Amino acid sequence: MTGKDMEEKFPRALWVRLIIYVAVGHLFAAFVYLLFEVGAK
Repeated sequence: MTGKDMEEKFPRALWVRLIIYVAVGHLFAAFVYLLFEVGAK
């Protein structure tokens, strides 16, 4: 197993998971922010 195989297999799943977490986190934050904005009016 070369370094390139390792580079392609391991971080790929890590990056996908990271992107999903960031996207979901931002959506959740935007939703909470929206609730506060609507509630303040």
